[in-house]
Amino acid sequence: MLTEAIIQVGLLLAVLLALVKPLGTYMARAVQGRPPGLTRIATPLEAGIYRLARIDPGDEMDWKAYAMALLLFNLVGVLALYLLQRCQALLPLNPQHFPNIAADSAFNTAISFVTNTSWQSYAGEATMSHLSQMLGIGVQSFLSAASGMAVLLALIRGLARHDAGTIGNAWADITRSTLYILLPLSFVFALVFAAQGVIQNFEPDKQVQTLQPTVYQEARLDALGSPVRDAHGQPVLETKTASTQTLAMGPLASQEAIKLLSGDGGGFFNANSAHPYENPTGLTNLLQMLAILLIPASLCYTFGLMVGDKRQGWAVLAAMVLMFVPMVALTIHSEQAGNPVLARADVDQAASALQSGGNMEGKETRFGIVGSALFATVTTSGGDGAVNAMHDSFMPLGGLVPLALMQTGEVVFGGPGSGLFSMLIYALLTVFVSGLMIGRTPEYLGKRIEIFEMKMAAVVILVTPLIALSGTAIAVMTPAGIAGVSNPGAHGFSEILYAFSSAANNNGSAFAGLSANTPFYNVMLAAAMWFGRFGVIVPVLAIAGALAGKRRRPPGIGTLPTHGPLFVVLLIGAVVLIALLNYIPALALGPGVEHVSIVAH
Repeated sequence: MLTEAIIQVGLLLAVLLALVKPLGTYMARAVQGRPPGLTRIATPLEAGIYRLARIDPGDEMDWKAYAMALLLFNLVGVLALYLLQRCQALLPLNPQHFPNIAADSAFNTAISFVTNTSWQSYAGEATMSHLSQMLGIGVQSFLSAASGMAVLLALIRGLARHDAGTIGNAWADITRSTLYILLPLSFVFALVFAAQGVIQNFEPDKQVQTLQPTVYQEARLDALGSPVRDAHGQPVLETKTASTQTLAMGPLASQEAIKLLSGDGGGFFNANSAHPYENPTGLTNLLQMLAILLIPASLCYTFGLMVGDKRQGWAVLAAMVLMFVPMVALTIHSEQAGNPVLARADVDQAASALQSGGNMEGKETRFGIVGSALFATVTTSGGDGAVNAMHDSFMPLGGLVPLALMQTGEVVFGGPGSGLFSMLIYALLTVFVSGLMIGRTPEYLGKRIEIFEMKMAAVVILVTPLIALSGTAIAVMTPAGIAGVSNPGAHGFSEILYAFSSAANNNGSAFAGLSANTPFYNVMLAAAMWFGRFGVIVPVLAIAGALAGKRRRPPGIGTLPTHGPLFVVLLIGAVVLIALLNYIPALALGPGVEHVSIVAH
C-alpha cells in the first residue's frame, strides 16, 4: 500500500506541476484579452457579448463599484436559479416528470451554487430535471468560478499597479475567465470523460433487467396502506424479489467537467464521484483530482507573471504543496491503519483479514483506500466538494484532515481564484508580523502594509470561523439542529461542525451522516454560504483598492524577501497558527475526542 500511495500521489503532483507553467502563462494572456490560439475565434465573440450587454471593457472600476457589480451579479444568479427550480415541472427537458423543488431546498441550492459551494441536501438524479442540471447548476458552476477568479485578478492588479484608483472591470474579468479559460478546459475534459464512459444524453431514466433477482424485505401493508404489526407491535416483514433496476440518464460528462474545474463539485448523482457513471475508471479518478487542482495551482504562476516576478508565484505554490503532502500522508495512513478496536477484538479469521486491509468502510472498492483518501484530501484542499468516498466513515484522524483543510480558509490550492486570494491575505499578514518582529515597515511586492489593510485582513481571517463555529453552536443547542444527527456523541458533533465548516468556507463536501434537507439546515447553511463567500470577497476587494493607490517602493536593506524558503516557512506558520487556532477547541471536541475514545477502548 505504501508503494501504491507513493505512485498515486507522486503521479498526481508530477502531472500537476508540469502543467502549472504552460497553463499559468496561457491564463495570464487570456485575462488580458489575448488568449493564445483562440484570438480569431473567441475575440469577436467577446466583443459581441459586450455589445449585447452594453459594456465597455475599458471602463474600469474602483473597488466599491467592482464589489457592487459582483454582489448584484450573484444576487441575480440566486434569483434565476431559485425560480428555475421552483418552476421545473412546467419547463422542458424534464423526461422524469420531476415536480417543483420545495422552497427551502431551492433557496439553499441557489445560494450554494452561486457561492461556488455546491452543498447538496438533495439527491440530484431524483430531484433535478435535465434542464435544471444544465441551465441552473451547470451555468452557475461557470459563473461562480469566474467570480472568484475576477476577485483574484482585482487583487493582483492592486499589487501590481501604483498610484491607481481602479482595479479593473468586473464584467470583463468574468467574461474572459469564462470564455477563455473555463469553457475550453471544460470542453477538453468533457470529451475525455465521455470517452472513458461518463454518460452524456438527454434520455429519461431506464428500467433494465438485472443479472440476478434482488431479494429484500418490506413491511406488509393492510387494506388501508398501514403497516401490519405483530403482537409485540413490530412491523411484519415479507420477503420480495425484484429483477429490474432504474438507471438515471442525463447530460453528465459536460457537467462533470465544469463541476471539477470550477470548484463547484456538486454531483449529478447523489453518490457524486463514487458513482460509476460519474467516475468510471482509475484514469478518470486521477483526472478528476487533477481537474480540481489544475486552475488553482496554475494561477500561482499567473500571479507571478502579472506582478512581474515569477518567483513570487512559485513561493506561494511551494507553500501550498508543502502543506498538502503531509495532509495526504496523514489521511492515507489513518485509513490504512484501520480501526484499532476491531484489531483488538476477538473476531473470526475472515473479519481479521478484512481489517488487515485497512478501513474500507465507506470506500469505493474500485479506488481503494489510497484513491479514496487522496481524493478526500484533494477535494477539501481544492475547494471543490466532490467526493468519491463517505467522509463520515473515515477514521477520526482521517476525517480531521478534510475538516482542517477547509478551516484554513481553503488556502491549500483552494477554489479557482478564491484559494490564491485567501493565501495572499496570509502573505500580507506574514510580512506584517515579520516587520513588527524586526522593527521595519512591512512591505509586500513594494507596497507598504498599513493599518487599513490589516483591519480588512482581520475581517477576512475571522469571518468564516465566526460563521462556522456560531452555526455549529446554534445547531447543537436547538432541537431542529440535533434532529438531523444520526450518530450520538463526538461523531455527531463532528457531522455538524463539518457541515458548517464546509458551508462557511464554500467547499460543499459533507460527512454525509447529517440529515440536512430540513428547513432549519437549508436556511442556516444558506446563510453561512452567502456570508462566508461575500464576507471575504468585499474586504479583499477593499484591500485591492487600497494597494492600487499606493506607490511601489524598491526593496531596501530591511525588506523581507518574499520569494525564498524563509518566507515559505513563515507563510505556512501563519496559516497554521492563525487559521487553525480558531478551530482547535472544536476539533478537540469532535475528531479529537473520538480518536482518544477509540484508542483507549
